[in-house]
Parts: sequence; structure tokens; C-alpha cells
Amino acid sequence: MRKSVLLVSAVCLVGLVACSQSGSVDTVETASPRESAGTIEEVVAVAPSLFSEDAIVEDLGGNFAWSEGPVWMGEGEAGYLLFTDVPNAAIWRYDDEDGLTEWMQPSTRPGAQISENSQGANGLFKLNEDEILVPDHGSRTLYALNVMTKSARIIADKFDGKTLNSPNDTVVHSSGTIYFTDPPYGLPEQDDDPAKEQAVNGVYAVSPDGSVTLIDGSLTRPNGIALSPDESLLYVANSDPNDSSFHRYPVSRDGQVGVGELLIDMTAERQSIGYGNPDGMVVATDGTLFVTGPGGLIALSPDGEILSRLSVGKPCANVTFGGPEKSDLYLTCFQTLYRVAANRTGL
Repeated sequence: MRKSVLLVSAVCLVGLVACSQSGSVDTVETASPRESAGTIEEVVAVAPSLFSEDAIVEDLGGNFAWSEGPVWMGEGEAGYLLFTDVPNAAIWRYDDEDGLTEWMQPSTRPGAQISENSQGANGLFKLNEDEILVPDHGSRTLYALNVMTKSARIIADKFDGKTLNSPNDTVVHSSGTIYFTDPPYGLPEQDDDPAKEQAVNGVYAVSPDGSVTLIDGSLTRPNGIALSPDESLLYVANSDPNDSSFHRYPVSRDGQVGVGELLIDMTAERQSIGYGNPDGMVVATDGTLFVTGPGGLIALSPDGEILSRLSVGKPCANVTFGGPEKSDLYLTCFQTLYRVAANRTGL
């Protein structure tokens, strides 16, 4: 395992350049010196500002094929980040002392029968102090992984008796209901793959008794998913360049989900910029949504108003809060892991 060196870069203006969303990785590289790691733009004046005037974007290194699904584990100074490299079926760990280290490979569900070239885990979610939820493309399963023993238990692998497509992202309601998205990204030919059994690319709920229900089967590429602080709203990203949009659904106290509505359509912006599909998201304690999408990271109000943008000149797949105060935003952007301090805290 190879460690990275933490390198801090100053914020300045940077152009938007198109990047491939595929690649390969042999080793993880240290962060290399450069003028800037990114730029932050406050689009709407809010009080207090989402980022301080001297906020910097830190390049934490990496040479991943497609980094994804960050989750913050532990508390205080002992905390650390886990995130995935999907095409290479690996889970990586980051902390300031040891830098980047490979934590688990393969990241597909232990014991699952998979093909040699299968992709691995995608978006991770902390279920409790001992387990993380792992939506796994390789085994087409949503499973829970014990972070100490790395033993696994299946949460969901079928709906209506048919194998899921490739579970992608997940979130948990206080009722014990688990929500997850199931696009076809893990299938080589996606919607046209002969192994695809589901008629739709769905948003699903797993009740505490283990039963799986379909929340919405109308989205073409359901992806990132999150709950509002009071759990009254479920947010879902649709990661389609021809329908780049974010949606919200009402949620009852017992975790039942109602009919959704459009939060914001960013299709024109996606097509204008040329990269960055709506993907992962995280919600701050005040309800602000930090989402990845066209151009990088976008902060949205609960009503879908764009508050700020952050660009590192490449697509960003996902984001989470971490750090001792839960106020650092960790960004997985193509090959690289980034961090920026925010004037908000995570749930």
C-alpha cells in the first residue's frame, strides 16, 4: 500500500475542461504541486456564507479509475474516510496521518460469485458504529459490511423475485427503512444487457422486516440519494445527460414515501458544460444540499435554488461531510480525492 502526501493549494479561477469518466489505476499517486486545486463561487449571497473567503481546496492525491461513495467513520481526531474506486473494485481509506491506503479489495460482497472483470462497491453509508451499507455493482447486491471483521450480510438482492440491476447509493431513515437506487451502471451493456432482469431503473425501500418495495420506476438513471434533516423529504439525483435533474419525495414519520416532484432540472447546464452528471449528495444540518453535478460541486437550498459552485476542472462523483467537527467536505472527483472546509456541518 502506498501513502499520499497532503498538499494544500490556493483557490484561483480555473477553466472548465472535459474529462473522461473511465480509466485505470495501478498505484495511488501523491498529490502533485500545481497552482490551484479548484475554485469556489458564491452564486447567491447567504448569511453566513457557505465557504469562507479564504477557503482552499485541498488535493489529497490519488490515481483512481473512478472514485466514489465517501463515508466518514469514527469520531473526533480518530475519524477517517472510506471511499470506493468502482472499476477497480476497491475501498480506500484516508486520514491525515497515513494518507491514502487500500482498505479492501475486492469490494464486491464477500463470498459472492462474480465475473473476473466485475466492478465493485459504489456509494457507502454508515449504518452504525460496526457496519457500513455497501451498494455493490459486482454482486448486484446491497449488503452490510462489518468494518472490523469484513463479514457481510445481504440487505437486498432481488425485487419481485428478480435480480437487481446494480445498487448504487443508499440512505437510512430513523424508522429503520433503507432507501437505495438501482441504475444499470454495473451491467456491461446497461439497459440492453442480457443479464438485466428489472424492467425499470428503480428507487427502492427496504422495510425493517426485509421486504423490498419500488418507490419510483420512472427515472432513467437514479443515482445519489439523501434525506432532509427532519426526514420529511427524500432527495434523488437522476444521472442522465439528457435528463440531468434532482427530485424530492415526501416521507412520512414511519418511512413511507409519497409521489415525487422535480426539485431542479440542470439538463441545459449539463449539455453546455459538457461533463458532470447529477450524482452523489450530502445534506447539512440546516438543510443545504451539497450535490455533484454539471461542473463539479453545487450547493442547493431545500427548494432547489443554486447557492454556490465549486469546480476542480473535472467530473465529481460524490461528496460527504467529515472531520472532527463534521464541517469538511470530502469530494471524490474522477482520479482524485479533494477536501474543502465549509461553514456548514453534516448530519
